[in-house]
Amino acid sequence: MFILLLSMFSSAIAISKMKRDLELKYEINKEVQKECTNQIDEEAGLNSEVINNLGSELMADWMMAHTSSPQIVLARSVTCATSGAYCLLSTLTLLEAMTLRYFLLDYYGDCNNASDYQWSTLLILIVQTAAVVVGTIAPTVRWFKALRYIRKASRVGSNNTNRRFHVEGYWTESLFLMKERPLGFHIHNKWFRKKAHDAKVLLFRLLIKLQKGIVLINKVTQFISIILLYFTLAARDCCSNVSSTSSGTEPQSGPDLRRFVLHLEGEEELVEVMMKDIHKTTNQLFHVGEKKEPKHVIELITEKSSILEGFKRVTTFDNDQVSSLHNEETTPYGWALPLVTLGCIIMALPNMDTLSVKKFIGALSEGLYYVKFIECNIDKEGKLIKVKRAAETMWHGVDLYGKWLDVDLYKLSHQSKSPRETLETLAEDARKRYGKYKTKYREICNREPPSSWPIEVLASNAMYRISQTVLLNYGRIEDLRSEILFEELTGTISDILGACLTNLPYAISAKCSNSTIAEREDSVRDAVEMLGRTKKIIALLAEKIPTVDFSQSTTIEYWLLMHMQNNNTF
Repeated sequence: MFILLLSMFSSAIAISKMKRDLELKYEINKEVQKECTNQIDEEAGLNSEVINNLGSELMADWMMAHTSSPQIVLARSVTCATSGAYCLLSTLTLLEAMTLRYFLLDYYGDCNNASDYQWSTLLILIVQTAAVVVGTIAPTVRWFKALRYIRKASRVGSNNTNRRFHVEGYWTESLFLMKERPLGFHIHNKWFRKKAHDAKVLLFRLLIKLQKGIVLINKVTQFISIILLYFTLAARDCCSNVSSTSSGTEPQSGPDLRRFVLHLEGEEELVEVMMKDIHKTTNQLFHVGEKKEPKHVIELITEKSSILEGFKRVTTFDNDQVSSLHNEETTPYGWALPLVTLGCIIMALPNMDTLSVKKFIGALSEGLYYVKFIECNIDKEGKLIKVKRAAETMWHGVDLYGKWLDVDLYKLSHQSKSPRETLETLAEDARKRYGKYKTKYREICNREPPSSWPIEVLASNAMYRISQTVLLNYGRIEDLRSEILFEELTGTISDILGACLTNLPYAISAKCSNSTIAEREDSVRDAVEMLGRTKKIIALLAEKIPTVDFSQSTTIEYWLLMHMQNNNTF
């Protein structure tokens, strides 16, 4: 236990230097990665091999994030890895004592009668033993995994025994800096000041030697462990090699990613092993994502959208001829809010086949998951936080209770006699609620820009404008049936969703860049899984819309402006 305590203090001394070194390497490699990505885009074209390029980028990100993760760095450090050996040794010692007590019980049969606690001592011993065994499992597994890594690295890299017992600089650099640093308090007498400084230097010299001694003890323990378990691990490796001979190690195509494996001094031999392990893990995450691909979203885009015409129906949900409810600057829509609002209109249409509506709403709900992922990663400045929250809150009420704010959409679909009446009712309800909430939150609305208004105001404004626009576009049709309007609105939603999903490559890439060191590994893991989920969608969009620049993010306002300019040109 004392050695474990010293090892813990030893790791705590070195961890700040480890973090600085790995963070510096991460920043340098990230800049190199950006330059390589830009060069590949320029040489290959905007949409050429977008999946492969994005996959290589995520592979590099995952290698950097995983190998620089604080948990992984500590787990592969010699002090942390050998703690499993000490835990296992202490557990075996305890089990030996328990075994001896069991076999020698006949010789000490009167001890139980002599104890005042009687049976409770046995119960305490059993509970403590169980706790020790359970607490030993994780360190022992970590120890075996570290031994496996080191043994593989010995076969891949150079077998330098002298290097194995070298104490790296990051273990003692913090102590050296503190030794050279002046005293934190001032002593007026020069002689006492000098003696205090000399005492401090002597103390830190002893601490440096102690630190080196602790690290060397752990390295010796690790080396002895490798020798003792060599044959066991060799037998296990032989079995695993026989079972995996058919698969083997596939040759890795693409750029060399060794430089993206972040390692500390003395871990050079682990680079090849870590790279192969990470490559395997990344492929597994990718395949997990492939099994969760959004089939309903793909069906919606391929069958209902105007993908070959560049999603031209994106413009049909908003019209400048519809007067705004306020005279302020234009309120941004975001991607999710128009989709949610149009989905509410579809749910309120009268005389509709319930199964068709439920099927479409299910596909829309599936698509909103990816819309949320995109909006969370392309809105770096947080300008659309309230708009995103408005869409999320409205859809929560619609999905669970069939209500938009306090308007029951199912009840409205049964009360309305025609789609035109439904649209007029929704527009009027939205106008009333806009006035109600604008008055309630007057101070906030006067102080903040429209994008930061309360979610009820934003949702009411969106419902009013979109309902009025749909009335303007289709209200002149004499025999406007719900089925016709359902098909038109389905096409509009599919186009908006498809246009939004063109941001997937940029959002996936941004997911890896917008996280702190503690969240970096989880962010890249989510990005890899998302690429697996949306691989078919990205490939479809890249093939059908070659003019879209997937390396840039786009807003719905950008698509509105682009189609308006194209219409004016023709």
